[in-house]
Amino acid sequence: MTKLIIQIPCLNEAESLPDTLVALPRVIPGIDQIEILIIDDGSSDGTADVARRFGAHHIVQHRRNRGLAAAFQSGIDAALAAGADIIVNTDADGQYVGEDIAKLVAPIVAREADIVIGDRGVGRNEHFGPFKQLLQRLGSAVVRNLSRTDVTDAVSGFRAISRTVAQRITITTEFSYTTDMLIQAGRKRFKIVSVPIRTNQTMRPSRLFSSIPQFISRQLLTMGRAYATYNPLRTFAVIGGLLALVGFLPLLRFLALWAMGDGDGHVQSLVIGGAMLVLGALTGLMGVLAELIGANRKLLEASLHKLRMLEERIESFDNPPAHSGADNAGSAWKRRA
Repeated sequence: MTKLIIQIPCLNEAESLPDTLVALPRVIPGIDQIEILIIDDGSSDGTADVARRFGAHHIVQHRRNRGLAAAFQSGIDAALAAGADIIVNTDADGQYVGEDIAKLVAPIVAREADIVIGDRGVGRNEHFGPFKQLLQRLGSAVVRNLSRTDVTDAVSGFRAISRTVAQRITITTEFSYTTDMLIQAGRKRFKIVSVPIRTNQTMRPSRLFSSIPQFISRQLLTMGRAYATYNPLRTFAVIGGLLALVGFLPLLRFLALWAMGDGDGHVQSLVIGGAMLVLGALTGLMGVLAELIGANRKLLEASLHKLRMLEERIESFDNPPAHSGADNAGSAWKRRA
């Protein structure tokens, strides 16, 4: 039996959530059971109550707002605990067409992909302005390079992941999970594909960021942090090499002047160049240490994966599945975080 859980992170979405929930599919080829999981990220407008009235099977509530990345990770943890074989993430504002969830899960059901990203066609989407289209294309190109994948819409929140991926991905950023997740998945060599999807126009402004410059700066910070985490030696080697190169310039200047007999008054070039070379060497050593720490991180990730599997086995023994699906119809599982 293949179980799909559709998770929806929410922050004060009581007004738009009903339409989103009604539009979700109840039957999908290759899926035996579909459940809905709501992550209420500290809402103050009764979002969780609305979710219950409209048939959400699972509700996770944060006592205060913790951000989209934390809400996404809470949803993944809850979906795994609820026995999901496939997890689909979508937005509460109705940007994505619910019927397209079938397109997302199809490659995973067919065992052709581990992660499926909904491609909004950012370069030609009529709901995006020219500047946003340009930013989306540039951002996706950078993420493709960093993650070594062929994702065409890197920041799309409409995505499906298999249970195996959910068990091995841990979101570490505090801003948005989209790029962090892709870089992790690419470096762990999961199969990632994109499928074209439709979008609806949303009227309310984004609650993830207050301005385009803030969005760009946070995404760049997230991408840089994620890349440095999984490529520490290369990152520090490049930085150290640049520092050493800068250090060579005043040294060459001093040597040239010294060769011409005018080196006495330019000792400061020798001092600055030597200091930059030492700084570059220290940065390179930091890269070696970071690489060793990265090896330890892989061991911790493997241990976390085994721990999650062990917890799931214990959970299955403590809560055996019901003999009839009708016995659990309309039940709600609730968790506070």
